[in-house]
Amino acid sequence: MPQSSLELYTSIVPSPRQTAFQEGGFHVFFHYGINTFTNKEWGDGKAPAQLFNPTRQNTDQWMEAVSASGAKGVILTAKHHDGFCLWPTETTEYCVRNSPYCAGHGDVVREVSDSCKKYGLKFGIYLSLWDRNCPLYGTPEYNDFYVRQLTELLTGYGEIFCIWLDGACGAKMDGKEPYPYDFDRVYKTVRKLQPNAVISNCGPDIRWVGNESGRARKSEWNVVPTFSCETQNIASHSQQTDAQDMKQQASDSHLEDLGSRAFLANYDSFMWYPAEVDVSIRPGWFYHKKESRRVRSLENLLRIYYGSVGGNSLLLLNVPPDTEGLLHEMDVRRLKELGEEIKKGVQLPALVSNVSAAPHEAGHGPENLLTGESDFYTPTEVAGHYEVIQEFALAQKIDKVLLKEQCAFSQRIEAFRIYVRLNGRERLVYEGATVGFCRFALLPKPLQADGIRLEITQCRGKPYLRQLQAYQVNGRLPRPSWRRRAARL
Repeated sequence: MPQSSLELYTSIVPSPRQTAFQEGGFHVFFHYGINTFTNKEWGDGKAPAQLFNPTRQNTDQWMEAVSASGAKGVILTAKHHDGFCLWPTETTEYCVRNSPYCAGHGDVVREVSDSCKKYGLKFGIYLSLWDRNCPLYGTPEYNDFYVRQLTELLTGYGEIFCIWLDGACGAKMDGKEPYPYDFDRVYKTVRKLQPNAVISNCGPDIRWVGNESGRARKSEWNVVPTFSCETQNIASHSQQTDAQDMKQQASDSHLEDLGSRAFLANYDSFMWYPAEVDVSIRPGWFYHKKESRRVRSLENLLRIYYGSVGGNSLLLLNVPPDTEGLLHEMDVRRLKELGEEIKKGVQLPALVSNVSAAPHEAGHGPENLLTGESDFYTPTEVAGHYEVIQEFALAQKIDKVLLKEQCAFSQRIEAFRIYVRLNGRERLVYEGATVGFCRFALLPKPLQADGIRLEITQCRGKPYLRQLQAYQVNGRLPRPSWRRRAARL
């Protein structure tokens, strides 16, 4: 048994499925269905299935755009709250089988799954727990109905990397009393049929960051109290109306601090539970023609990316197909621009001539920090202070530093500083708390440097660092915002 609180915290590590998901970093969401054709965000389940009739649907076009963005997988809304199913389910007549699409022989889930395989992307599904069309909703029998739908999706479309659940429960909108969802049964079904799939949002693997605006916490922890999982499955905490304030709220989901040493001291049960930031590229989650001139700017998307993926969170970016079954040209263009800038940002690593640090464990020296692979650096002794110095082969202009922990040993770094070195002088350019799977430290401005120094001032035991890499200026970056604390230059 762990002998101290710190040993307890560092005994919490990710599962293989969580590790694989976090390594992906960035995924794309497709909200698509009957709402696409009714110009609504939340349908009431009464729109006729015949309205679903994309005339040019091309899921390969979707995946080509996703690949260009740098995202590693997609999640398809197989069924939203209206209950319309994008596959020919045996559980209800409210599905593509009774639409004009492909003369009733279409299967959008199949098409998306096949296109994902073609483009080397992971495939996931969102199956809303709320169903405004099903007459069983609000009764004990509805849980049986839902599990049958889930089973069809988990057994008929190959490998599923993510089951995304939001827990929405708006029964009172239809004059019904909410009946508890059987989350335990849902989780057991997923584990049995797709053991490698993470269960996200209202699930035990990935947590919702608490808003739909693309904002992540300044310091995001992976090791958190177990209550943060339990609260997300309570109906009173779920989204019950199509309200705009959901996009802005900051949940405890509503707490700014979920994992500091001081916060954890109040609890005795913990879990590995990384945060996911979900946001739409447009104001709405489904396609609305009038919003085609309101696609997020490249600057805004870069800020979201570096704040989420670069802040030890996951990014789920929604891109809704239109009524023809295509991604709009503005959305495609923005995804391509985003992917290009993300790629540029790490194309020119600073050329390191020497790296030094405290004595290290055999085979785990600081030179491992330059590869970013599975190996790592760790010192031999536990101390109150650690530092790594990198000397560049020549003076280079840099604008960011990437840090990664080897999270197989948990998340350990609690406070760090980055100094830029030039001609024997140092400048403090960045202060942070958490690192985790990924931390992009964006400098306040590009700086000429002949080296950097990382100073770890607080840590849960020894650090296990996987990567420390400065990058030369190449492309666009969002300038520092409220999320970043940098020293005076």
